[in-house]
Amino acid sequence: MKDGITAAWPICVGYAPIGLAFGVLAQKAGLSPGEIGLMSLLVFAGSAQFIAVSMISSGAAAIPIILTTFTVNLRHLLMSSSLAVHLQRLNAGWLSLYAYGVTDESFALNMTRFREEPWDWRRALVLNHTANLAWIFSTIIGGYGGQFIPAGAFGIDYALPAMFICLLVLQIRGSLYVAVAVIAGLLAVACALLFPGNAYIVAATAAAATIGVFMRKWNGKTSKSGETL
Repeated sequence: MKDGITAAWPICVGYAPIGLAFGVLAQKAGLSPGEIGLMSLLVFAGSAQFIAVSMISSGAAAIPIILTTFTVNLRHLLMSSSLAVHLQRLNAGWLSLYAYGVTDESFALNMTRFREEPWDWRRALVLNHTANLAWIFSTIIGGYGGQFIPAGAFGIDYALPAMFICLLVLQIRGSLYVAVAVIAGLLAVACALLFPGNAYIVAATAAAATIGVFMRKWNGKTSKSGETL
């Protein structure tokens, strides 16, 4: 318990301000503190929750919200596959409980500790759920505090786009990433102008990612042909 909680505190410190901001935005979108806490408990995915709240506030239907959050969270398949190497002896119950707590931050910390020092699934499980509790409580507190903050105050209405701009910048590691981001943005704008509703988010994301895969393959073939020459 001590090792897991000690390892989790940097994540908790990082979750606090983001959770408070999410709670305020969710409250402005019409969710009660109880609903905010329940959403954080059942979903426990910061970026997906921000997207869902944004779509809820714009009047999106349930199916586009579910498809969008599912697409955003597909990266968990890759993270879970990497962690599976260190969790082979767990039964289905413990494995499910562990999988529920996997996030970008807990994945990074646990993988580092699994590789570099004595670390087991019990410590990793404590780390996951300590971070989980910090996220849930911070979002609930933000939901209560949002009742006393006027809409648009302190630039809080810019918190969502600012968060995703930061996430985008941190993931850009080359010209291919820039190209895919630009294509996704252009497709999203074009689809939003042509089609009603919020399904354009899913469509633009899937289309840009698919185009990116073909671009990467084409670049790989070009590099190989250049080496041959």
